[in-house]
Amino acid sequence: MTFNDKLQAYIQLTRFDKPVGIELLLWPTLWGVLFAAMGQAQQQGAGVTAGLPSLSVFIIFALGAILMRAAGCAINDFADRKVDGHISRTKGRPLADGRLSAKEAIAAFLVLVLLSASLLLFLPIQVFYWSLGAVILAFIYPFMKRYTHLPQVFLAAAFGWAIPMAYVAIQGAPDIWCWLLFVAYMCWTVAYDTQYAMADREDDIKIGVKSTAILFGRYDVIIISLLQTLFLIIMGVVMWHYFAPTSLGLTPVFGLALVAMMFAKQNSACASRNALACFQAFLANIWVGRYVFALIAIACIWTTFNG
Repeated sequence: MTFNDKLQAYIQLTRFDKPVGIELLLWPTLWGVLFAAMGQAQQQGAGVTAGLPSLSVFIIFALGAILMRAAGCAINDFADRKVDGHISRTKGRPLADGRLSAKEAIAAFLVLVLLSASLLLFLPIQVFYWSLGAVILAFIYPFMKRYTHLPQVFLAAAFGWAIPMAYVAIQGAPDIWCWLLFVAYMCWTVAYDTQYAMADREDDIKIGVKSTAILFGRYDVIIISLLQTLFLIIMGVVMWHYFAPTSLGLTPVFGLALVAMMFAKQNSACASRNALACFQAFLANIWVGRYVFALIAIACIWTTFNG
């Protein structure tokens, strides 16, 4: 195998060729960074109602999200190396087709985790302690699909752990609003990863892999809708807390109406249970992440300079 072939295999292992997953982790991480900075500003009192994070913290968490997502993909392929070859969508992955070995996947995981850890040198030591939770969750998630029908919950916790880390970095500790944001994110993640699992449901049943798509059965779309509704409600409450004291008031909350329409379109597609339609619905969630980030970012910038 040539150097370019090996490099391409590593890129596929870490999914740098598929940025959808990066965005699904990146945008919510930045939601947490922005809200934590808002909270820090409001805690200072003296009429301050808004604030922005430092550019360095913003960049550190963005890079950390990208690297940890890649690490999660590497350990996921290691865990699934014996089953990916039996699933049409994953049989071309580098461990499944033999282009990379299990040892090379583990090495890639460790290198990416160490690179992520190096970013923590620029943050308070408490963030390092909290980061251990992210590493543990990222490592155990891929193996959960063999033991429980709720691996999507572990994925959501792993992906969302950057939110309390952001609050620790900026505010010193997570607060109730941090945990509400974390729960909202988990609801959204379990919903979209169930859509993803619906695309693989038939193959997963054949090989004995568990998922929420299998657990929910014919109630899958209904439960996805309920999770999305919970996301909208909790996110609306979080936005109300941060923006009600500002000149924007409830305006950002009303902006979530567009997300509700996005969810309705996704669920209409998933109702067919067609594998491709479910996968396309999953992919559409990048626009949810982008839009909510833009909504929060614009609101934070506006209120920082206009009160």
